[in-house]
Amino acid sequence: MPNLYLWLWLCISVFLSFSSKAVDCSTDTIGLCSPTIEEIIDEVITETIEHEADGITITTTTETTTTTTTVTNEDSGDLLDGDNDYVVSSKEGDMDIDWGGQGPATMPSGSGCYNLGTDKCASITGSGNSTSAMGVSGMGTTFVNTIDISDLNITHGGKTNYSIKVDKQDASDSIYMHITGKDGNTNVFSGTDILSASGTNSGYQTYESGFDFSGSLTSIVIEIGGRDINLSIGPLFDDVTVNVLYNVINTIITESITSVEMFIALNIDTPEDIIDVVEDVFEANNPIDSNEGLILEPIEIDEPTYETVEIEIEEIEIEIEIQSEIEAEIEMEMEVSDVEPVTEEVEETTEDVAEKPEPKESPQKTVENKKKSKPEPKEEKKETAKEKAVKKILKKIDDKQKYDDVAQTKTLIVMQVLGDSKTFFDSQLQLNDRAGFFSNVSIPDATITDNSIAGYYLFAGSDGLMNDMIDSQWQK
Repeated sequence: MPNLYLWLWLCISVFLSFSSKAVDCSTDTIGLCSPTIEEIIDEVITETIEHEADGITITTTTETTTTTTTVTNEDSGDLLDGDNDYVVSSKEGDMDIDWGGQGPATMPSGSGCYNLGTDKCASITGSGNSTSAMGVSGMGTTFVNTIDISDLNITHGGKTNYSIKVDKQDASDSIYMHITGKDGNTNVFSGTDILSASGTNSGYQTYESGFDFSGSLTSIVIEIGGRDINLSIGPLFDDVTVNVLYNVINTIITESITSVEMFIALNIDTPEDIIDVVEDVFEANNPIDSNEGLILEPIEIDEPTYETVEIEIEEIEIEIEIQSEIEAEIEMEMEVSDVEPVTEEVEETTEDVAEKPEPKESPQKTVENKKKSKPEPKEEKKETAKEKAVKKILKKIDDKQKYDDVAQTKTLIVMQVLGDSKTFFDSQLQLNDRAGFFSNVSIPDATITDNSIAGYYLFAGSDGLMNDMIDSQWQK
């Protein structure tokens, strides 16, 4: 019994995964990723069943693993600001001190910086036309600044932005901004912007732009260069800023385990109820094994018909007749075996009895004995084979099912077969039309006297009509 009951329960282990948003940012991503929060929830649900003396304990354990991935864009701040601890004061972007580099340069101040302010600025004075250390052609003078940014732990790309103020008094001069990004000794990116080319009368301008990169970055090299064509006054620049925006990916994994127990008490006094439930389930359904587990499909039941019930009764009649013949043969064999052979001892006893004459009964006792003799039993009516077959069919109908549609229909059909009334509803008897009875009866015009003549006309001949109606109920 316990094994049968437990068989109806399923022990399951299910893995479920949920993702709120996909993260599209890797080490190969060039530039900035969109800030994103991705949450992936993995659930493993395990259900175990423990059978106890007084019931069943079902334990459902849920193991949840939540992986939260966050993508943000971090800002290094101005790398050329000494307060941010990336450069010393001699390498700051306020251009109070020459950074060093290639070709001649001056650091004017006051009116010599024109629109850049009265503090110091940088002036490109070289007229050469060579290639710089960073690979930029048309160079006469460069200012170079190398900055270590390994502490930022940049691993998923980003963007390097810059801004610079330029005052070019001579349109023939030129000035450019170049930045190279490195991962160790490996160049990650290299970008050059021509701020004002030769022949452009740009005057005073503030230039802002940047260069995208991917992967890791540990240092950047800033090179500002150009040419002074007429040697009167070269391009001037000041207030240089450079900052790095980079992608940061943080992954946090949290795990939790929850367990829920449910106890189902069994009625130990009446285990038959459970057995009946299980039997009813499997009598009415076919268990089918599928990819989704055990499925119970209802058994299709054909509606009984007069012909199918008639065939079933005939088959049972044949079985009963065969069984009756076998029983008759067995009874005959038993009667023959009960007859014992006559022995000599019996003969001797007979002789002894013969020697002693029996006393004659008086007529009075004979009459009394006749009176005391039991009356012969009346011969009981024997059931026909068809009646026995009908009883067998009705006994096959389970008590639980005898009131359903199929059982009720079958019972009615069995009764029809037994009564040989297959055509019970085929013919209908029509009542005779008695309307003509009153066709020859006339009522005096205008009035009916109070002498019961109306009752006579109304009910005259009604006995015959009523009798016809009653007789029709017994007609087939």
